[in-house]
Amino acid sequence: MNRTARLYALVEELRAAAPRPLTVAVLAARFEVSTRTVQRDLQSLMEAGVPVRASPGRSGGWSVDPAMTLPPVRFTADEASALAVALAAADASAPYAGAARTAAQKIAASMTGPGSAAAQELASRIVTLPSPTDTTVRAAVERALITDTVLRLSYVDAEGRESDRVVEPAGLLTADGRWYLIAWCRTRRAGRGFRLDRITAAALTTERAQPHALAELLLGSAAAGAVQPTALASLTAGSSRISRPRPSFRGLRPPSPGG
Repeated sequence: MNRTARLYALVEELRAAAPRPLTVAVLAARFEVSTRTVQRDLQSLMEAGVPVRASPGRSGGWSVDPAMTLPPVRFTADEASALAVALAAADASAPYAGAARTAAQKIAASMTGPGSAAAQELASRIVTLPSPTDTTVRAAVERALITDTVLRLSYVDAEGRESDRVVEPAGLLTADGRWYLIAWCRTRRAGRGFRLDRITAAALTTERAQPHALAELLLGSAAAGAVQPTALASLTAGSSRISRPRPSFRGLRPPSPGG
């Protein structure tokens, strides 16, 4: 058994025994390797973000939270290659890029067979030009969307004019390699799109944002025809965030200016 297959099997072994912990000695005997090898493998899994943990004491050992780990994942070579390309597109300037990176590590740790080999081979042939990004701004936007929290923004529009805004985040729009925060702007009393790389400062407030449907906020704008990516269809089944009835905000400008 090669190391990649053993890492996958270790997680499954711990999942099967959960919540009962297994000792390093038991795992080493099961996989016919040294205890030092098992310790190194478990450390690698921890660094990859897999929630394995050690408990001390005579009845202690290693365990994993089955609710926080992936079940067996077997991708075809084409699916694994597509996954590698999609993850490469989530560069440092994209929303939730940090979470995408740790998710990729977990998926890689669970993959085996031809799919794993295909993803690794293609990943070795993908490069990117890093783009500057303000991680503080990105983190504030990400958190606001998850918690439905009002944001205070400083924004520079296409003409270089800076303004301060108070906004209620509704969602994200991606177009031509750019990301936009779509929100109800309290300052302008209308729906607006804010290009993430033009937000110079962002701070969370303690106020809960009112719900706004993306489709309604985009009405009358250059992005009125935006649709949900087909790759996300299985995740958004039953979601009402896109179609929730709201008043129409016809004054929404194209997403790029954010004016």
